[in-house]
Amino acid sequence: MNWLRDALAELAEPHLAAGDAVRARAADILRPAGALARFDELAAWMAEWQCTPTPAVRKPAALIFAADHGVAAAGVSKYPVDVTGAMLAAYRAGKSTVSAFAAAAGATVDAIDVGVGNPTGDIRVEAALSHERFEQCVQAGRDAVDALDADLLVLGEMGIGNTTAAAAVTAALLGGDVVEWVGRGTGVDDEGLGRKQDAVIAATQRIASITDPLEALRQVGGAELVAMAAAAVAARQRHLPVLLDGYVVTSAVLPLHVVAAGALAHCQVGHCSAEPGHRRLVQHLGKRPLLDLGMRLGEGSGAMAAVPLVRMACAGITDVPTFGEWFG
Repeated sequence: MNWLRDALAELAEPHLAAGDAVRARAADILRPAGALARFDELAAWMAEWQCTPTPAVRKPAALIFAADHGVAAAGVSKYPVDVTGAMLAAYRAGKSTVSAFAAAAGATVDAIDVGVGNPTGDIRVEAALSHERFEQCVQAGRDAVDALDADLLVLGEMGIGNTTAAAAVTAALLGGDVVEWVGRGTGVDDEGLGRKQDAVIAATQRIASITDPLEALRQVGGAELVAMAAAAVAARQRHLPVLLDGYVVTSAVLPLHVVAAGALAHCQVGHCSAEPGHRRLVQHLGKRPLLDLGMRLGEGSGAMAAVPLVRMACAGITDVPTFGEWFG
C-alpha cells in the first residue's frame, strides 16, 4: 500500500488558471448567460485537468478490470461466476455493450484480467486479498493507465458478486445501517437479497476494528476494486480526467477520498446507477452524476454514455465565439 499512500500524500493539483480562462470565456460566449452552466463548468473542469484553456475529448479510453469473488459462493448474485470470464472474452472481442457504446463515442476499450478464475477470499470469513495480491492489483492498475494514450479515462469493471464487495467497502467506511448499502445488483430475488445483506453484515462485523481505509479495501473489496483505485490515482498523477461508472467503481475510489479529501477532484461520476447505495455514496462524495437513467449494467457503460456530453461541453466553449469575437 506504500505507493498508494505516498501518491495520496502528494496529489497533482489542477491547473486553476486554465479553468478560470474557460469560465471567463463562458461568461462572454455567444449565448444567453448561464444557458449551459453545467456544461460550461464541465468544460472548466476538463481544462483544469488537461492543463489547457482549450479542453477537448479526442482520445477517450475505457479500462475495464475483471475479477472473480469468493463471496459469490454465498449465493449473492443471480448469475454464475463463469459469466465473468465470458464477459471478459466479449470485451476483448469487441462484442460487449460497452464496446458498442465506445464505438459510438469514438473511444477505445481495454479489458484487464486481475483475477478471473482466481477468486478472492470469501469476505465473510477472510480477507479478500493477501498483501502480495493487493500489491499486484495496484501494479496492474498503474500499468494499465501508464500504457494509455488518452485525454479522458472511463473506469469500469466486471465481476460476479462485486456489488456485494462494493456494499461492504462502503458500509465499512461510511457506517450506518449496513443493509441500506446493499441493493439487488444484477437482479437477485428477495432470498438472494437476504443472503447478500447477511454477507455484507458478516464482512463488516469481521473488520469492525479496522480504521485504515486502504486496509478495509484489502479486507472486503476485490481485485478489480483495488486495480481501479490504483488506476484513479495513476490518472491523477498524469492530470488525466476520469469518468467513474456505477456503484462498484465509485466504492473502489471511496477509500482514496477518505484518506485524502481532495483525491477525487479529477473524477466526475458518469451516471447514477439503480443501486440505492450508489446514490447515497455519490451524495456523500458531493458529486453530481452527469446521467441518471437507472442503469445497472456496469462494465463502464454508464460512464461511457457520458463521454459525448463531455466532448460537447468542451466544443461548446472552444468552437463557439464570444460576443466580442463575433461582433468585434
